[in-house]
Amino acid sequence: MADTGPKSAVELAMERLRRQDAEAGDDAAGRPLTDDQKEAIAAARRDYEAKVAEAEILMHSKLATTFDLEGRREIEANHRRDLGQFASARDRKIAAIRKGDGS
Repeated sequence: MADTGPKSAVELAMERLRRQDAEAGDDAAGRPLTDDQKEAIAAARRDYEAKVAEAEILMHSKLATTFDLEGRREIEANHRRDLGQFASARDRKIAAIRKGDGS
């Protein structure tokens, strides 16, 4: 009998995802990243963080000058949409870097 106890839901999910990646032929998950890829991923994350910081500043300045509730809701909704777009673009860029398609 093995010394390890039962696996957590996270461990089971990770095993299932690894199997799916292997079946799909996606070997990027098992391949170590090069130094250039690591640097490019770090740069993509820094760019994302800078865009988020800029968007936060702009949102707060707009909120400071907007007093009606509907206008504030619209500003906040636009901000959430922008954050989602930034995250999506970052994730696509990182995925492309991991695959070796670009930097």
